[in-house]
Amino acid sequence: MTPSGRHGPLTGVRVVELGNFIAAPTAGRVLAEFGGDVIKVERPSTGDELRTWRLHRGDTSLLFRTMARNKRSLTLDLRAAEGQRIARDLIGTADVVLENFRPGTLEKWGLGPEEIRALHPSVVLVRISGYGQTGPYRNRPGFGGVAEALGGVRHLTGYPGLPPVRTGVSLADSVAGLYAVIGALLGLLRARAGASGETVDVALYEAVYSLMESSLPDYDAFGVTREATGAVIPGVVPSNTYRCADGKYVVVGGNNNAIFTRLMTAVGRPDLAADPELADNAGRVARAADIDEAIGAWTAGLDSAAALDRLAAASVPSGPIYDVADIAADPHFAARGMLERHPVRIDDEPREVAFPGVVPKLAEEPGGTRWLGPELGAHTDEVLAELHRTPADITRLRAEGVI
Repeated sequence: MTPSGRHGPLTGVRVVELGNFIAAPTAGRVLAEFGGDVIKVERPSTGDELRTWRLHRGDTSLLFRTMARNKRSLTLDLRAAEGQRIARDLIGTADVVLENFRPGTLEKWGLGPEEIRALHPSVVLVRISGYGQTGPYRNRPGFGGVAEALGGVRHLTGYPGLPPVRTGVSLADSVAGLYAVIGALLGLLRARAGASGETVDVALYEAVYSLMESSLPDYDAFGVTREATGAVIPGVVPSNTYRCADGKYVVVGGNNNAIFTRLMTAVGRPDLAADPELADNAGRVARAADIDEAIGAWTAGLDSAAALDRLAAASVPSGPIYDVADIAADPHFAARGMLERHPVRIDDEPREVAFPGVVPKLAEEPGGTRWLGPELGAHTDEVLAELHRTPADITRLRAEGVI
């Protein structure tokens, strides 16, 4: 808790999260980390599928514990008429509603934009889907991997002549979740100004497409289609990955003119540092193979730690390629609060486990982890009491399978 007694700048903002998996829960996680009261609505008995994704022992994965931190879990069957009535009551108390169902699902449940606006005219409705709420593809099912392909990123991954590859994380869903946060905050600003409620439409494929830099204008203006290029970025030299004597790889970026001179001096090639043909990026692009060969020959004779020490001494941007074990042992991650330790039960034994820290860092009202993702339905009675359901009502709803 911050010195003011607040949990963050979103203290007092209520968010109803209706989504599953990664995209909407990512948005809910960020809003909860900065003080939002995020009520996660989950199916009775099974909950969010994320509870059993990736590594888990027992009924809840550490991925869910991460994605649902600071959220309250309410079980509610949105297919049941009474579940829908409770959802409408809950939405009537909310500032933001997050959902990532296929377009039309909320409308089928009587929870579409018109119904929500009738309950709460200024509420911000954030909708995440594979292809968006409009357009010829709107009704197609869309997952993150498909969005990464359609949005253009998958075409650029890997090496020339080999099948495209994907990143080892849920890239499209995570980026869409961050855009959803931006949309929610913009909608809150609009509501605070007294305007009507905003509807935010985030498509997974568009979240990926937004990362494509100048690929479209380069194609339209010059007929250039970017292709997979392995570890380099076209038109930027040197910026590559180099193998060291210990078998590890380092990433080196020396494409700034002044940095290039320092880099070539550090690797023992003052001749290249002084070569007028290499004084700017255009000249270096034409001789990329020569430059990469010089850097690669130098790193091949040094262990990665020694190579990085010398590059750092020369003020050349460079770094190791970390796996998660390297991250867990790195003092900078620890110093920045990026390795939070929290108690969890693993195989019915209590343990302290490292979880990722909160990003971004705020000086005055920083975000934080107040609790990890809760047990399924842990806050159901609490939330329903806030909606004026009596203990007898709650007992009946539980017996009927509504909660």
